[in-house]
Amino acid sequence: MNRIYVAAVAALLAAPHIAGMAQSCSKTSPAHTVALLELYTSEGCDSCPPADKFVSSLYKTSGLNADQLIPISLHVDYWDYIGWKDSFAKPLFTERQRWLAEVADSRNVYTPEIFIGGHELRNWRGGIPAAVKRINETPAQADIRISLDKSTDNKLRLNLVSKSAQPGKLYFALTENSLVSNVKAGENRGVTLQHDYVAREWGAPINLMRGISENFSREINLPANAANRNLAITAFVQSGKGAVLQALSLPVCKSM
Repeated sequence: MNRIYVAAVAALLAAPHIAGMAQSCSKTSPAHTVALLELYTSEGCDSCPPADKFVSSLYKTSGLNADQLIPISLHVDYWDYIGWKDSFAKPLFTERQRWLAEVADSRNVYTPEIFIGGHELRNWRGGIPAAVKRINETPAQADIRISLDKSTDNKLRLNLVSKSAQPGKLYFALTENSLVSNVKAGENRGVTLQHDYVAREWGAPINLMRGISENFSREINLPANAANRNLAITAFVQSGKGAVLQALSLPVCKSM
């Protein structure tokens, strides 16, 4: 009886510690290059909703998966002046779009615009499968590992480990699915828009030296009322000339 009593007390004492422990999940990039698709869009642009829907349904319609293609939707702010301020837009995304255009020797940016692997794809309605296949056939020039820990209700602890065969930068973003906006002004006035893969947080890039592994940790605030099933971390390595050397996405574990 004494032994049973002692064991029971020990279990009770351990229970709060176990409940308070951070839960974790992780993922490592494959040997081939995963294609990163960047959609530049805006709620103030009436040409954008069809592109938003196209990207949202891409896995289902193309048969591709996250080990082949990773979409991310970046809302730009240069259409806000028309009358509707896009709550998901960030000046940083506009700057990134302009940088990609500059690298491609283009002076123009527009919405919707799609880049795959860091290169513009104008024929995105029909050209994605071939572009993804070409990228997937290329051996990865960088490795990425994402690990997530959660110890509070509204924060994640992100750890990234990456090594690149050439100098580059490691980027990461927190993305969210199933976002809904009721647009009340501008070109999409009266329209209810749904968005997926929306970049909610965008981390400052981490410099990578050739052949040297870098380890990075950061605490990330989660969007208010966000469901874990709709959240993911996307990370990618990009060269100074714009080529995406590797990409990886890790959904936030349901148990967190």
